[in-house]
Amino acid sequence: MLVPAYNEAAVIGKKLDNLLSLDYPSDALQIIVVSDGSTDGTNALLEDAARDARLTAVLLPERRGKANALNQGLSRATGEIVVFSDSSIMLDARALREIVRPFADPEVGCVSGEDHIPEGGGEGLYGRYELFLRNRESAIGSIVGASGSFYAQRRELCEPFVDGLAPDFLSVLNTVEAGFRAITEPAAFGYMAAVKHPGDEFRRKVRTLLRGMTTLWVKRSLLNPLRFGLFAWVLFSHKAMRWLVPLFLLAVFITNLALVGHPFYAVIFLLQLLFYGLAVLAWQQVSNVQDRIYGKVPLYFSAANLAVAWAWGKFFMGTRQELWEPSRRV
Repeated sequence: MLVPAYNEAAVIGKKLDNLLSLDYPSDALQIIVVSDGSTDGTNALLEDAARDARLTAVLLPERRGKANALNQGLSRATGEIVVFSDSSIMLDARALREIVRPFADPEVGCVSGEDHIPEGGGEGLYGRYELFLRNRESAIGSIVGASGSFYAQRRELCEPFVDGLAPDFLSVLNTVEAGFRAITEPAAFGYMAAVKHPGDEFRRKVRTLLRGMTTLWVKRSLLNPLRFGLFAWVLFSHKAMRWLVPLFLLAVFITNLALVGHPFYAVIFLLQLLFYGLAVLAWQQVSNVQDRIYGKVPLYFSAANLAVAWAWGKFFMGTRQELWEPSRRV
């Protein structure tokens, strides 16, 4: 298991306890935690925990980004399967057994676990929708993206990670490109809290989207249906089309405005204004709207698509995300 960490002192102790308590043979488990130049006490906690023979703590002297941290961990990995996990997710006791089990099929090269967010509202609803899509994709071929907080890959398929590219997305695309399947395993799951503040969630989305866009551009050959068949369509519809939603929303708004003289379109326009108005009220934390489902959903939807548009702006300006800032969920 490989866990990259940067300034995770608030959760790393709980994460280590969680990993060391997993139902898995201790003589077949190697846990590597890489601290990417942490300055908040994470290193001291790792040094103390490293007395357990299953745990290897790699303390990098300076922060060089998630790709470098993962590569440092990969260079020390000795198992046939590498399981990647973030510090923020607490795994079910049998999660490790379940995520390894599908590799009995020689065609499977990457397996995504599931991250469950118990809280309702925008991020929780979107998470369940995303898991639904992944499971459908897995049933007909390959998923196009794994859970960044918990997924596994054959060691032979683990290519060096690259700064500015989304590690989980890249792992799936490398797997499919090599002729293997990437699938989901719903029985392998963990729990994580929602990001607490809308501003933090927005910044997290922009970082994730920018890395995803950059990754898809680098791996754009996978969009060729003559070479990759159905997977090319799934990749285009799940990723590229979703990232075009802000353009579609703008077109709908402008077109609706032009047709507002018709009673039907006037009602639709008013509903749009109400939806976006609730998002603004939730963002400004007016009258506890942000705590209600009618505030959480418009806020998450609007913020997510604004983040997509913001990420496109950064992408076309040549900005690339190299250092990662873990989302604070506690």
